[in-house]
Amino acid sequence: MKPISVLTVLTTTDARAKAEALARGAVEARVAACAQVSGPVTSVYHWQGAVETAEEWQVLFKTTEDRYPALETHLLAAHDYDTPEIVATPATRVSADYAAWVRRETTPAP
Repeated sequence: MKPISVLTVLTTTDARAKAEALARGAVEARVAACAQVSGPVTSVYHWQGAVETAEEWQVLFKTTEDRYPALETHLLAAHDYDTPEIVATPATRVSADYAAWVRRETTPAP
């Protein structure tokens, strides 16, 4: 069996309710095993020729390498930002039981 490659995937949005909706939607769609909402955080960034400062909420998803494309597609469709932050980072060490749980929870229902 192929080793399980777990990713953490980060996005942000401008309201707690939106962050929770993104988290719930991804878990319900089985493109993420779980998601953690944290914030608020202060984000500073360039947008349309100006430096902006905004309060945002972060959502950290856990998924597998195999399910990442589906999670990205889901987030692009569900997110209301023109260019949402979607950053995936491979987890370099993951317990075998947790990795197996992530795989089970992101396996589409038959």
